[in-house]
Formats: sequence, structure tokens, C-alpha cells
Amino acid sequence: MEFQIKTMAEYAAEGKMPEVLFFVGCAGSFDDRAKKITKALCKILHKVGVEFAVLGQEESCNGDPAKRAGNEFIYQMMAFTNIEIMNGYGIKKIVTACPHCFNIIGNEYPELGGNYEVMHHTQFLKKLMEEGRLKIEGGSFSGKKITFHDPCYLGRGNGEYEAPRDLLKKLDAELVEMKRCKSNALCCGAGGAQMFKEPEKGNKDINVERTEEALEEKPDIIATGCPFCMTMMTDGVKHFNRTDNVAVKDIAELLAEAEDL
Repeated sequence: MEFQIKTMAEYAAEGKMPEVLFFVGCAGSFDDRAKKITKALCKILHKVGVEFAVLGQEESCNGDPAKRAGNEFIYQMMAFTNIEIMNGYGIKKIVTACPHCFNIIGNEYPELGGNYEVMHHTQFLKKLMEEGRLKIEGGSFSGKKITFHDPCYLGRGNGEYEAPRDLLKKLDAELVEMKRCKSNALCCGAGGAQMFKEPEKGNKDINVERTEEALEEKPDIIATGCPFCMTMMTDGVKHFNRTDNVAVKDIAELLAEAEDL
């Protein structure tokens, strides 16, 4: 499916406003694996007729890694840059496939003057499904077993547990829960910066422990809704040499596959 993704600058030049801004984020822009999530979501939005735009070259990192690392100065520089651009375009609605973008833009940008309705892509896709715009035919997943790993910033950080599960239930697969799930879910480690550094000494890497819990449910697919969780869980599956029979996929990718996009 070939189509052109328009930028906010292009919409503004036409004097138009898209339905939503897709804030892609660093992982979705630069990480080769996460780019596939970006493409899957864009294909779905295009197919169901959602008018969306990206900032393109005008998008900066949301500043979350700097803030979590304690560098408030760098965070505010990045955040103010994004806010100035988004407010300049009069943006009201934002959708993102990254819970870190979702959390910081929705909860922490307002104190810097950035007030937007921010939705995680699973929330937005669920809304499209409820409105009848997105129809999911999940027959190709019949007989498959899926377990969902809750991203920290989506689940415990923002209380969203049902949107991803409601979408997965439409895939005609068997949804199995890990022993630790929802508000009791275990972090994959990326939120604690384990993705960017060597782990401290201990008995076991946190992503290995989390992957172990997922594999106990004997899934065909480990589903998640975060590009960082994607990296950590994929590394965990590689650790156990299970890449040939256990896939790690974002919910957007699964929906795009169901629709044969």
C-alpha cells in the first residue's frame, strides 16, 4: 500500500487541519524495528480514512529520557521546542505509538503551556473500532495464542489496560495473561534505562525475567504497545533461542496483518 504521509507544514500551506497529529517519537523514526510499527499504524489510519499528519523534520525528541535521567534543563529545551511548533500549528489532538511520548506530552507538557488531547495508538484504534470506522477481521490469527506485556507508562503510569486487550480480543486468537499483568505487571527494564546501558550486577536481567514469564504461557506471539518494550522482549526471546517459534509484535502490526495491509 503506497501513499504519501503529509506534514503539518503541508496541511498549513493548504489552509487545512488534519484530524490528528501523529507524534512519531525517536524510536519510531530512527529504530529499524520500531519503524515497522510506525508504518503499520500509518497503513491502518490511511485505510480507514483518518486524515493525519506528522511534524517531520520539525519534530524533536519529547525530552523524556533527559528528564528521567535528571536533566531538567535539556528536557525543557526539547519540550519548549515541540510545544512552540505544535501551538503554532494550533494542534489539539495527538496520537502516538510510544507510551513515553504519550505520558510526557499528556501529563507534563501542560505545565509548560502544551495542552493537547493525547491518545496512545491503542486508545485511538479502539475509538475508531467503536465508531465503526475500523473493522477488524482476525481470522488469520485463529488458533494462535497471544500474551500481552503491559508497558509501564501505558498501564501503571496512566491506568490504560483495556484498550490494547479489547483490540487483541478481536483477532480470534486466545489471549492469555501472564502471572504478573495489568497493575501488577513487571517492567521490561527499558523504563529504568536498562535498554541504554549494561545492567548492574544481579542474578538475572529484568527483561530475561519478564520474557520468562511470557514464555511460561506458551504463546505464539508476545504483543506489546511500546517500541522500547519491543526491544527488551525481543532480546529476551533471543536469549532463550525462541525466535523461530515466538514472535514479538506491536498491536498495530497485528491489526495491519489481520487486514492484510
